[in-house]
Amino acid sequence: MANRRFDVICMGRAGVDLYGQQYGARLEDTRSMAKYLGGSSANMAAGMARQGLSVAMLTRVGDEHMGRFVREELARNGVDTSHVHTDPERLTGLVLLGIKDRDTFPLIFYRENCADAAIDGTDFDEGFIASARALAITGTHFSLAGTAEACRRAIEYARRNGTRTVLDIDYRPVLWGVAGHGQGESRFVSSDEVTRHLQEILPLFDLVVGTEEEFHIAGGSTDTLTALRAVRERSAATLVLKRGALGSAVFEGAIPGRLEDGARGPTIAVQVLNVLGAGDAFISGFMRGWMRDEPLEQCCLYGNACGAIVVSRHGCTPAIPTRPELDDYLSRFDSVTRPDLDARLNQLHRATLRRPRGTVCALAFDHRSQFEELAAACSADIARIPVLKRLIADAVLAVAEREQLGASAGVLVDERFGESVLESLTGTGLWMARPLESPQSRPLSFEYGCNVSATLQRWPTEHIAKCLVFYHPDDDAALKAEQGLRLRELYAACRLSGHELLLELILPDGREDSGTDTARAMRECYDMGVFPDWWKLPPPSVAAWPAIEAVIDEFDPWCHGVVLLGLNRPAEELVEGFARAVGRKYCRGFAIGRSIFVEPARRWLRGEVGDTAFREAVADNFTAMVVQWRGLHGIATEGVCTREVRA
Repeated sequence: MANRRFDVICMGRAGVDLYGQQYGARLEDTRSMAKYLGGSSANMAAGMARQGLSVAMLTRVGDEHMGRFVREELARNGVDTSHVHTDPERLTGLVLLGIKDRDTFPLIFYRENCADAAIDGTDFDEGFIASARALAITGTHFSLAGTAEACRRAIEYARRNGTRTVLDIDYRPVLWGVAGHGQGESRFVSSDEVTRHLQEILPLFDLVVGTEEEFHIAGGSTDTLTALRAVRERSAATLVLKRGALGSAVFEGAIPGRLEDGARGPTIAVQVLNVLGAGDAFISGFMRGWMRDEPLEQCCLYGNACGAIVVSRHGCTPAIPTRPELDDYLSRFDSVTRPDLDARLNQLHRATLRRPRGTVCALAFDHRSQFEELAAACSADIARIPVLKRLIADAVLAVAEREQLGASAGVLVDERFGESVLESLTGTGLWMARPLESPQSRPLSFEYGCNVSATLQRWPTEHIAKCLVFYHPDDDAALKAEQGLRLRELYAACRLSGHELLLELILPDGREDSGTDTARAMRECYDMGVFPDWWKLPPPSVAAWPAIEAVIDEFDPWCHGVVLLGLNRPAEELVEGFARAVGRKYCRGFAIGRSIFVEPARRWLRGEVGDTAFREAVADNFTAMVVQWRGLHGIATEGVCTREVRA
């Protein structure tokens, strides 16, 4: 089993959770909702992957936008989606959820004939099930005849091939038809029929996980010990009892006289926002230990800690911790009663959920005042600037296709003159950033007003929030305080919205880095609690790079890294900067602009060249930079034509 492709295959519910963003509100009063990956099995798959397990998902989604969202979110969390099948006839399941208080969470399931409820035996074969060390299934999928048959077939394959089987009882009375649509939050309704169904499948599993209410329905008794003993009569599985604030207990043999006599990890006390998602988080942590045959007490500790973090946050999947985050929490959980307010945990959560990015080759044409000045110097109407930016975008797309840049291709483009470009390029897979700062502002100000959160609320999540700040560590205290306030507001808004932050840091007044100035400025940003996902810097000197790397090493080694900017410098100087970046572990590429397009743009604005000649000149110049970067950094350039930068 050690050489199998996957640790776990999760089979079952996968859909979309729409969470109310107003705390303390009825669903009737909810005004806005956040969209998250949902469904118990999908939550578990993402959570287990975050804990370092190799996970595959077995489910169906609809042939529509929500189905694509589910697939993309699973993949973004490192889950294999080769067996997330598209059902052309059914819609992806949805759940609407609210948070009234810590114990009340109005919930409506929209799952009438949904895609994941149509899983059947044609969706997998024995080889796929045998490729995993464990198969995890939720009890909900035994509530329908078709999915129950598919689950039984998967279990048969698993047991035949030594794949361990896991049942999360996952009792939702409404999904078993024993509660009405408006009772989605109900966790227990007694039903002899449901008990009979569950007791038929209990012997098929090696591990059974549930809350007290879930063991009550499985065991047919509202006395927990009696219910556990009834389960034990039908199953030799390891039984894991989730007890909320009381932690958890595990029973491998006969059920003892007290619940406290089972194997247990320490209880973890936190202030609860809402208990939604705690169970999926618990099994994510528990499986981290169980799949590695760690002591059951340690497995419980992982599970308890994961659950404690999630009940303090908004959402299910988005709240589940990563492995580095959980390890940090375990080292000091006694002193952290509000995980949702712990700056270190929150930063670790954000940082370690980033998907690694490769090289970025981006063309930056987000300038606003510079384009206006260029148009004025050429006696051209500024109404032509959006057309100019459309042509630049076309040149980027041409280079991306011709040079096969793939996900490396990127743009920085503004909303003021490039709104149509943003709309057309969104969703194409390009690395995309757009500016927030008022051009040339010092102290920093924002183009669309002080409420950055309101601005970001309008942006697609894939758009990176770019902010240029002119900052020097030797600036006077008042200026630094004002700039620091703006940067903290910006970072808080990005954390709230989920957008990545690209901080472009330039020393003011054309000052050169003496060797440590940029690194000192970066350190001050980190010290004020601002952790950019990306840094955009003028090409550092050989002497400056080690200090920059040391600061990132100290504060955020998970950050995407540094992209180099151009400052309208000649191509020869840019190439020298590229050369100094060779071998630097945090250098991720470049995002340059005026050096590429200014001279061709000047000729176009003057009417000296037409659209085609302008696009070709920009494409040639951009290609030349791509070629230089690839050549210096040992990236294959076969088929790439080498051109000089030209006007």
